[in-house]
Order: sequence, then C-alpha cells, then structure tokens
Amino acid sequence: MVGIDAVRAKPSQKLPVVFTRNEVRTILEQVAGTNRLMVQLLYGSGLRLMEVLRLRVKDVNFDHHCIIVRDGKGRKDRVTILPEPVEPSLKQQMQKTRHFYEMDQIDGHHEVWMPNALAKKYPSEAKSYHWQYIFQSPKVSVDPRSGLTRRHHLSDSQLQNVVKSAIRSAGVEKHASCHTFRHSFATHLLEDGYDIRTVQELLGHKDIRTTQIYTHVLNKGGNAVKSPLSRL
Repeated sequence: MVGIDAVRAKPSQKLPVVFTRNEVRTILEQVAGTNRLMVQLLYGSGLRLMEVLRLRVKDVNFDHHCIIVRDGKGRKDRVTILPEPVEPSLKQQMQKTRHFYEMDQIDGHHEVWMPNALAKKYPSEAKSYHWQYIFQSPKVSVDPRSGLTRRHHLSDSQLQNVVKSAIRSAGVEKHASCHTFRHSFATHLLEDGYDIRTVQELLGHKDIRTTQIYTHVLNKGGNAVKSPLSRL
C-alpha cells in the first residue's frame, strides 16, 4: 500500500534553463532589425513570447520607462521595465506602425482586434492608432473570428524560428527557446541584488514560490557554496 505522504508528494520542479550574460550578448549579435528588438524585450523586460507580439502602442510609457502588459497569463495586467537602450529602436518601430495605420486607413482596413468586452464598450477604439499592434504583420489578412480584413501582429512561429537560429549561430549548446530569455531576466535581476518580491511583480507571478525557483538556480550554480578544493 502506498503511504499517504507518497500520494500527496508533488513531483520535483525542474530548474529552468538560463543563459549567461555573455550568451545573451552573443545571441543578440546574431539578430538584427525588428527581430533583434523583440528579442531584447524578451530579455530586457522579461516578457513572454505572445506578450511581445501583442504589445500595442498604448502599452508603452516612455516617460516612466515602463511597459504595461495587458491580460497576461492568468488574465492579469502588470507593469514591467522598458529598457532604456531599446527606446530609440522602439520609437522607430512605432513610426512603422503609424505608417501602416495611415496606409490601412485609406483602404478601410485599420480596425484592429480588441477584447470582446472592450470592443462592445468602446466600439470606436478599434479604429484608433493607440490600439494598433507595435509588431504588425506586413500584410493584411481576413480575421477568421470576424471575417474582417485587417492587420494582425507578427506570427509566433516567426520569432521562435529566429531565436532558434540565433542560438545555433551563437554556438550556445542549451535546450533553449524564447522563454529562456524570461528565465534569464529573472535570474540576472536576482544576481544583481534586486528583491525577490520586486522580481515577482515584474514577472507577474501570483505565488512567490514560482519566483523562488530562480533562487535555486543561483544556488545550484555554485555561488552560495565554496568547494573544499578552494580551501586546500
């Protein structure tokens, strides 16, 4: 008979894969243009893949150097860092967004998808500039949900492929993905001495125990324990 404790025991949580700072720099060197900017936000803001792709003009606050992540995992909003080094590139990207928006206005395709509740409450907002996606698809397409022809954001598979290719080109031998940059963001902030509660808020974790896994990464790295060999 299996004991009660064995039944209740939870499987051990695997430690996340994390890039070193040098690996992040080397990977970024393999990426250019809009793709580089998106990867910088994955790492510099701790954003998830779809959070980057779904960023809208109104979600960026240059004055306070922050990004508002709307309807993130668990349908929660949160505020995270807008890295100052990416601000010039992000402003240039938003100029492209403005260009597409003005071009789509001529064709009547400038309406963007909005969450259902907001679409009903503010129907005119779907045609406003500040609701436009920052990382837009180069082509308009038919939205299967509404049948409307409009411009969506870039596809997730495109950025995933770019990141995989950059990791290979950088010679990084880790089983890594877009999400590895988010793990690295959290780990490096803790390395720099930031409070775990602050990191929890930036990541949008509901439970502090989810964030604590990154402290285990630091300890497993040998930073907390000195080898007896070093004392010989």
